[in-house]
Amino acid sequence: MGTVPPDRLNATPAAVQLLAEIIADHGPVLFHLSGGCCDGSSPMCYPRGDFLVGDRDVLLGQIGDTPFYIGALQFEVWKHTRLTLDVVPGRGGIFSLDNGRERRFLIRSDVCAAG
Repeated sequence: MGTVPPDRLNATPAAVQLLAEIIADHGPVLFHLSGGCCDGSSPMCYPRGDFLVGDRDVLLGQIGDTPFYIGALQFEVWKHTRLTLDVVPGRGGIFSLDNGRERRFLIRSDVCAAG
């Protein structure tokens, strides 16, 4: 499992607030961004003990004490971007803990220096 420099992941105040609500309801969680179609392109929020992080997943960073992982193939595509976890109206992924809250997590990105 790889890691990247700490400046590659940010979170908006709205994302931090929604994350705090989810942690209050479910305990410690983690994020995983796998890529692909459907829910795979959205950051998924899982109870920390319910998701097995793969050997090739990359620890992109942390939001507070919450780890944020990205699949290795997705990381290769996005390795020169800075990601910001945000919140928009809508429903989260079917297995994600933001589902049913009428707000969902979203990733915004911008290009950063190669590193």
